[in-house]
Amino acid sequence: MISLQVIIDLIASTTTEKGLKVRAKVDNTLYPKGLKISDEQLSKINLVKNDFHGEWNYTIQPIIG
Repeated sequence: MISLQVIIDLIASTTTEKGLKVRAKVDNTLYPKGLKISDEQLSKINLVKNDFHGEWNYTIQPIIG
């Protein structure tokens, strides 16, 4: 790859036959390393796995109620 911008542009140019359009941008935020969450905290995240490779493709849904 020539540059980070080339990678961003390649990702952003992704489309599908059904009309998916991808937006990509650089996130320069510094995030702390080594944060851990408990199994209890993780279980409270409402992950909905996709039928196709749900281990990679999922949606985080709000918890209602």
